[in-house]
Amino acid sequence: MMLLNLFSFSHQTGGNGQPQGNMLTALLPFVLVFVIFYLLIIMPSRKKQKKHQTMVENLKSGDKIVTTGGVYGTIMGVKPDRLEVKIAANTKIEITKNAISAILNPKGEEEKK
Repeated sequence: MMLLNLFSFSHQTGGNGQPQGNMLTALLPFVLVFVIFYLLIIMPSRKKQKKHQTMVENLKSGDKIVTTGGVYGTIMGVKPDRLEVKIAANTKIEITKNAISAILNPKGEEEKK
């Protein structure tokens, strides 16, 4: 309903019979907001998601990782949808691949993102 009102206001004429504005000038602010939203939020989010997906696909046994919950461990086995992670001498858990936050270097430092 509001969109119809917007269109009707953009095509009204002034007192001298000239149009007050056209459709392009009425929609230009919405287009600009969408472009800014895309550049500042959507594009970086997609880039980060793609980088994380690549990292998860390249996991292998022996990699030291940190989960999103803050658990440090070493990957003992890789399955199609989850990982077997050793977190203590006699403790192994299975986690989903998406729960990986970072891969650690052999020195125990986080990889640069």
